[in-house]
Amino acid sequence: MTQPAASFRPSSIVLGAALGAAFFFTGFDNAVAQSGGGMPGMENMEGMAGMHHGASGESFPFGEPGTAGTVDRTINITMKDITFDPAAVQVKTGETIRFVVTNRSEGDHDFTIGDVEAQTAHRKEMAEMMERGMEMHHDDDPNAVSVEAGETGTLIWKFTHAGSFEFDCNIPGHYEAGMKGVITVSGTAAPH
Repeated sequence: MTQPAASFRPSSIVLGAALGAAFFFTGFDNAVAQSGGGMPGMENMEGMAGMHHGASGESFPFGEPGTAGTVDRTINITMKDITFDPAAVQVKTGETIRFVVTNRSEGDHDFTIGDVEAQTAHRKEMAEMMERGMEMHHDDDPNAVSVEAGETGTLIWKFTHAGSFEFDCNIPGHYEAGMKGVITVSGTAAPH
């Protein structure tokens, strides 16, 4: 006597997949809650120097995020293979600049404004992110913008202190290869 063949029931597979997904995500949520709510491997990222995540009103030794309504002028910066053009710009204290950064190279770059200390810390952060296999982007960094090959990005910055500051590409190896620029801030801008 032969036994009837087992019937194929798609609804059983769908139900099994749904239950499996529910158990997986419930387990994932519990693991995240037990680890303090962070993503695995991110627990040491919170205190990293050079991280500039925060509100748009945040202030730095080299200035603060600007707003579109207060822009005094626009400076166009072109990213080439491993250089910025121009490699030096001059602004006045109190001036709000819209940097329009166009990447004309075949590789991705970033444009980060900062003093030497912030830039050094940011390069270290970027190298650590690369080692961990993380994406290196600047969605929350008010003093930086990531620009993919062939794209254009914008950064608005108000320079509140006189001095010599940098704009660098901190993707590992790019600054070291010469992808850096100087911002000289002097005098005072005319009031709005």
